[in-house]
Amino acid sequence: MMQTRTGLAACLALALALASVGLAALAQPASGPQSGIVFRNTVTGEALDTSQGKEGGRDTPAVKAFFESGKNLYIDDKACLRNGESLFATSCSGCHGHLAEGKLGPGLNDNYWTYPANTEDTGLFSTIFGGANGMMGPHNENLTPDEMLQVIAWIRHLYTGPVKDAVWLDAEQKKTYRPYREGETFPRDAKGQCKPLE
Repeated sequence: MMQTRTGLAACLALALALASVGLAALAQPASGPQSGIVFRNTVTGEALDTSQGKEGGRDTPAVKAFFESGKNLYIDDKACLRNGESLFATSCSGCHGHLAEGKLGPGLNDNYWTYPANTEDTGLFSTIFGGANGMMGPHNENLTPDEMLQVIAWIRHLYTGPVKDAVWLDAEQKKTYRPYREGETFPRDAKGQCKPLE
């Protein structure tokens, strides 16, 4: 009987030690600057360090809000859509097509997502920032987080699927959503949160 109690006490002590180590590991801060959201690699699930990559574009009000809430403030801002179109053309259209219809890479303008997490802007940001399978490498060296939000806004503007599936739009935005029409342009002096690209 005494051996059973001693063995049980040893097992409990070991379990408590392991639990405290586990809790300490969970209490460690996530990679990158502290925010309300931990962005994870689309393929591996590892936390992404959003302080890495191209300099700048981390201190804008839109990036700060996005890192806290996952809400992209640029979604229907014409000045940001203008920039997003240009950034998408130089960084993404070669693989995903001019209208995000898909080429070497998958289409991004319908309601089918190779990675279901990309339905949410936080998932799409993680894929752009950290890359994915195939030829989709990380773009954190050529786009700042702020530029990524502008690209995401443009991708969402190209969406042709059912509006009910556009989870990145709030109820009011869904009522007025109109997808991009080929030939549509945004003036260089469009008012909004984003300055024209240099």
